[in-house]
Parts: sequence; C-alpha cells; structure tokens
Amino acid sequence: MKKIFIILFIALLSNCTDTNDNNNCFLGIILNETINLSNPQFIDIQVPGGHTIANIGGRNLIIIRNNTSSFKAFDLQCPERDCTSPMSFDGLRFTCPCSGKEYNSLNGSPINGEGCFALEYNVIQISSSALQISR
Repeated sequence: MKKIFIILFIALLSNCTDTNDNNNCFLGIILNETINLSNPQFIDIQVPGGHTIANIGGRNLIIIRNNTSSFKAFDLQCPERDCTSPMSFDGLRFTCPCSGKEYNSLNGSPINGEGCFALEYNVIQISSSALQISR
C-alpha cells in the first residue's frame, strides 16, 4: 500500500506545471516563427527606434527595435478581444480603435492601469539577420 501511495504521489508531483499565464486575456495563442531581417519588409527595424507591422504566423504584430540588440513584439489585437480592428501605434502607445483604451509600448500595460495588458511576444535575435518570435 505504501508503494502505491508513493508512486501516486510522485506521479502527481511530476504532472504539476505552472499554468499561470501573465495575460489571461490571450489564452491559447501560440506562435513560434523566425523572421529574416534582410527581407525588405523589415527594413524599418534595421535601426534603433524603428518599428514595422507584419503578419507573422497569422497574427498582426508590431516589432519595435529598442536599441542595437533589443527588440519587442506586440500583438495588435485589442486585449478586450471585442474589436476586429487592429490597434494603432503612435510611437509611444498602442490605441484600441473600438474602446479608445491605450497601452504602453514599453511593457504593454494599460495606461489607465485597468484591464489586460497588450500581448507581448518573446523576441530573441538568433543571428545578425534573424529574429525568433514566440509565445
């Protein structure tokens, strides 16, 4: 009986994972794409401060180059998910056209402090000419 209990306990512990999503407004979105920075579509992110909007993996994303080796990518879907139009970007913030809610482009947080964050993707520069964008 003790062996069965120990086996069940170990099985239970090994199946425990952290399923917390820091942005529960965007559950189930998975993306894992590599983009080639030499593609003319991405010319605007060749310089720090530049940004480009692209459809990557079926999602409308904005990619922002912060400095020589740091990039951010955000989904342009409004966090409330009740708007079919993409958010706009003015260089400092994203704005949802349906609700008028604004989000900080540094971390996706709502500017008024309420609600979900804009969906941010992980961006890794894997070579001088390629980025890996994932979630």
